[in-house]
Amino acid sequence: MKWALLSVWDKAGIVDLAQTLVENKYRIISSGGTGKALKEAGIDFIEVSEYTGSPEIMDGRVKTLHPRIHGGLLGRRDVDAQVMQDLDINPIDIVVVNLYPFEKMSGEHLDLDKLIEFIDIGGPAMIRAAAKNFKFVSVVVDPADYPKVKEAVAKGGFDYEERLALAKKVFARTAAYDAAISNYLSGLDGGFPETYSFQFRNGRSLRYGENPHQQAAVYGDHGIAGQVPLQGKEMSYNNYLDVDAAVSLLREFDEPTSVIVKHNNPCGVAIGKNGLEAYLAAREVDPVSAYGSIVALNTPVDTAIAAELCGTFVEVIVAPSYSPEAVEMMKKKPNMRVLVLPEKTAADEVRSIDGGILVQRTPAPKEEWKVVSEREPTEQEIAAMRFAMKICKHTKSNAIIYANDHAALGIGAGQMNRVDSAKIAVEKARSSLKGSVVASDAFLPFADTMEVAAAAGSTALVQPGGSIRDAEVIEAANKLNVAMVFTGVRYFRH
Repeated sequence: MKWALLSVWDKAGIVDLAQTLVENKYRIISSGGTGKALKEAGIDFIEVSEYTGSPEIMDGRVKTLHPRIHGGLLGRRDVDAQVMQDLDINPIDIVVVNLYPFEKMSGEHLDLDKLIEFIDIGGPAMIRAAAKNFKFVSVVVDPADYPKVKEAVAKGGFDYEERLALAKKVFARTAAYDAAISNYLSGLDGGFPETYSFQFRNGRSLRYGENPHQQAAVYGDHGIAGQVPLQGKEMSYNNYLDVDAAVSLLREFDEPTSVIVKHNNPCGVAIGKNGLEAYLAAREVDPVSAYGSIVALNTPVDTAIAAELCGTFVEVIVAPSYSPEAVEMMKKKPNMRVLVLPEKTAADEVRSIDGGILVQRTPAPKEEWKVVSEREPTEQEIAAMRFAMKICKHTKSNAIIYANDHAALGIGAGQMNRVDSAKIAVEKARSSLKGSVVASDAFLPFADTMEVAAAAGSTALVQPGGSIRDAEVIEAANKLNVAMVFTGVRYFRH
């Protein structure tokens, strides 16, 4: 007699699977909600309590934690056969278990006493035991694998490599499950836990990393990490980084906006009356850098936008949707990756360093804009400064942005000093900076950055403030008739 143990929270597909097991001469052990579903379907099974000879106790908290269950899961057929026979322990050949949905319920704002009841004990114990004994036991934790189970039992069971693959999924699942519980409980006080755990599913190997000699993979099934192109080549390591940078900046805006990113920095940002106008204006900021770039739009892509995208070399386009006609047009560029703009996924920022990781959490900052110059900025200058600061937040430090109220005009990024960023942005500007504003991601340690900006034609500057030389910089602003605003919030991006 072959034995199968079924105990699932998610009942989808379990009746059909049980029917296949019965047809292939398996005797089923089950209980609780799974047993109820089998009974309603007319499938014969034996209750866990009947099988063990011990009643469920403590409102079902203890039912499968029994030697006759765990002996059947852990028993080595070539070593423990005599013990199993002496104690009337049947070898369990297939285990199908999925766990109480702690991850889902932890987002439902339940009282802790109620949430704790969704911490599965018997399920993880059974699947870990079965996975440890994968040499003899097949254990299934993913309903997506049910078709494989049906095929396997029809041909006589899983082979060694298949059982090992199933066991790997078990330990990945229990690791993720325990990590979710640990992180939730450790985060109840709002701080960071002493031990930081995280798990990401859906791992896919990439062709290479930042460079061809590096190996890489992407993990995750939500947000940018979970995106698969509608068309085009598979995403690269650098593509994912750049799309993430582009989308993070794009989410700063509600009006029709286009963001163009190259090497993790924006090289063009603009808003417009529609998506086409925004894209064309963004591309004009730096058309040389826009070649081979990532383009993000927060408006649907129609044929007019698609024609412009196809008229140049674009690595990736990400937008909320695409018209059928636009999709057909973009097929003419078979290498261009086309992504759908995903919903934002809130998560800590995690970076690896030698020997560990850095973890960062970003609450919404509370800027307090304060005019510190003698001259008050105009409404148009204020609008332009707010626009420029949104870009500044997503540009590598030291970041200097020249802009008007609807488009970036010059972008200086990633320099070791701020004045060089200001000069580079002036050099890259394709139109006059007369009447522009300038934004800085951190305070100005000297007046030189502002002097460069004023000489280029900027009339207003926004910065966090907080330097020991703020008074000197303010005095210089007054001499240059530059309106200056302090925000009180720094936006370093390393």
